[in-house]
Amino acid sequence: MMAPKSLENFNSCENWLGGRVMSAVRVAGIVRALEGWDVHEYDNPVFSIDKVWEAALHHGFRPLAVPT
Repeated sequence: MMAPKSLENFNSCENWLGGRVMSAVRVAGIVRALEGWDVHEYDNPVFSIDKVWEAALHHGFRPLAVPT
């Protein structure tokens, strides 16, 4: 996902991704902290992926556009 413009001093999380691009696992961890959730991304089949997606969008993360 693309990192929000409000995220400062950031270029890339992994050296194999382009500038301002983050893996879904890293985004999920950041969103969990921003939302104050006490659940984790692993071993929690009840937690809603839709809730995480909406929260990520709310915090400014955007899907990466892939050229076709």
